[in-house]
Amino acid sequence: MTKKNIKSIIESILLVAEKPVSVKELSSCCESMVSDVQKALAELIKEYEGRGMRIIKKGNYYSLVTDPDNAGAVAKFLNEELRHDLSPAAIETLSVITYKQPVTRMEIEDVRGVSADHLIRNLMIRGLIQEVGRKEAPGRPILYGTTMEFLQYFGLSSEDELPEFEMPEKAAELFREVDTITEKEDANK
Repeated sequence: MTKKNIKSIIESILLVAEKPVSVKELSSCCESMVSDVQKALAELIKEYEGRGMRIIKKGNYYSLVTDPDNAGAVAKFLNEELRHDLSPAAIETLSVITYKQPVTRMEIEDVRGVSADHLIRNLMIRGLIQEVGRKEAPGRPILYGTTMEFLQYFGLSSEDELPEFEMPEKAAELFREVDTITEKEDANK
């Protein structure tokens, strides 16, 4: 693998990683020797000097972070992002989490039919949802649930005050049609 490919893979992994990544993990993902990964990391660190991103190191772990000099602008942006009302998509995502919790990102996306990464991030930044554990499944995906801030945001004193989940009439009608078709198929067997 070329040095350019190793650097590209490292950047991509550090960008999407939710936690610091070890040199050993990077080496495995790049299918390269640890020494090659360390050289690529050193080059990337130099390349990021004077830019809006930094690669920081603690022990053998690395993270991609924003430049500390830009902290004020980043905080301002995040505060602006939080000031906006919840979008219909965010409310839909929050509803799925509320009624199916604990729930994984993939389960949310299965219900909604679209990616939920940005919405989950936004809801976590707002403090409306949090990681509540890991699912006992391959990859141990993160499980999400609502927070105390969620209750405060919606003026609830407990989750018991949430309205009962009611299936929309059109959806209920579709399920009845599927059940009728299935019953007819079973009767014809």
